[in-house]
Amino acid sequence: MTGLPTRRLGSLTVSAQGLGCMGMSHAYGASDDEQSVGTLHRALDLGVTLLDTSDFYGAGHNEELLGRALASPHRREQAVLATKFGFANKLGEPTLIRGDAAYVREACEASLRRLGVDHIDLYYVHRVDRNVPIEETVGALAELVREGKVRHLGLSEAGAETIRRAHAVHPIAALQSEYSLWTRGLEAEVLPVCRELGIGLVPFSPLGRGFLTGQYKSTESLPESDLRRSQPRFADGNLERNLAIVARLERLAAQKGVTAGQLALAWVQHQGDDVVPIPGTRRQKYLEENVAAATLILSADELAAVEAVAPAGDVAGARYDDNSIKFVDG
Repeated sequence: MTGLPTRRLGSLTVSAQGLGCMGMSHAYGASDDEQSVGTLHRALDLGVTLLDTSDFYGAGHNEELLGRALASPHRREQAVLATKFGFANKLGEPTLIRGDAAYVREACEASLRRLGVDHIDLYYVHRVDRNVPIEETVGALAELVREGKVRHLGLSEAGAETIRRAHAVHPIAALQSEYSLWTRGLEAEVLPVCRELGIGLVPFSPLGRGFLTGQYKSTESLPESDLRRSQPRFADGNLERNLAIVARLERLAAQKGVTAGQLALAWVQHQGDDVVPIPGTRRQKYLEENVAAATLILSADELAAVEAVAPAGDVAGARYDDNSIKFVDG
């Protein structure tokens, strides 16, 4: 077994890099459960402790998959298990967000059953319910902490004011939001509030939904069911402009003897010792590439060079389509 450095999310200690498990069940085309379980086990063997899922991914399938991978006590003890609740609809139905106290408990009990565990290490509000005071949602979560069903609390895609209000009810360990070289909107207001309050940041899509790896040159290579086909940054016109950023990143990465994805991920890892990115993959090859980036050292000059070839202002297109962005708080 190989160890990874650890970082803190509030009072929770995790590996410096986690594994996002969404793509094993959701959004990016067909997957293979046997392959995914093998990747999950390999991640644990490499010292990746933070495994991230949600009750929404694959309509519960992703939680069941993690439950299967962690079925032996040895595996469960290796993992810091994070899941989320809030989407009360199934994929394809009109989006319904619920954060009322009754639903918080209902969702938690269902996740515990699917995961096959007696507690969740880190439980996130996947999206904030604008029709329910965040104090009610977090108050219900605090009850679950007192009962031992949940150990630590998190928020996802929450704005600065909501973070403050939530943290006043019960300590928030982590904020999970999109953050990468081409998505840096958190830096102005949200990240400073997290640091003021001692809340860790868990960036999802730290590789720009895979785009910053250089693997995708057109949407034609993506499965018909792939979510990225509908996202603005992959649309005609925007795609070409964004590919130019990746080409520059690839040239810079080659000078250091790493891949573009490793360089982009290492940049995220260098944004603070309270930052724990969760790149997603279902293949061991890419898992191992990502884990190597967790210990890749970039000098101040190298970090500046990365930002020079991939400035946030050059990215073409919004990070979400018009429907999805409506459910981002703040």
